[in-house]
Amino acid sequence: MSLLNVKLVEITAESSPLAEDEAKVLMESTPDWALDDHEIEREFVFSDFREAMLFVNSVAWLADKYDHHPEIEINYNRVELEFTTHSIGGLSQNDFIMAGLIDVLYRNLFFIPDDNTES
Repeated sequence: MSLLNVKLVEITAESSPLAEDEAKVLMESTPDWALDDHEIEREFVFSDFREAMLFVNSVAWLADKYDHHPEIEINYNRVELEFTTHSIGGLSQNDFIMAGLIDVLYRNLFFIPDDNTES
């Protein structure tokens, strides 16, 4: 299931976190991310600090555009992103959509081929 053409859903007071089995199914769309309890996370490694910051600023722009923001940890040339939907205390479909969008951003920004496409 590709999440790239799916719109973020509105999270309301009645929204509930995804069940573990639902999260595992969505993980198939974001194979480079790791499921860790109530969040998904991924580490990105760059050649230097400048590349890491270019990526972080691009992620910040994207997160602001969609109003769904990750936790970001920067350690020189390493960037760790974590997504969870705080307002519901767990994962939502929006976390996986954003992870997929960030994967595309990463590949396009740094010219990395998509392993999921046929040659």
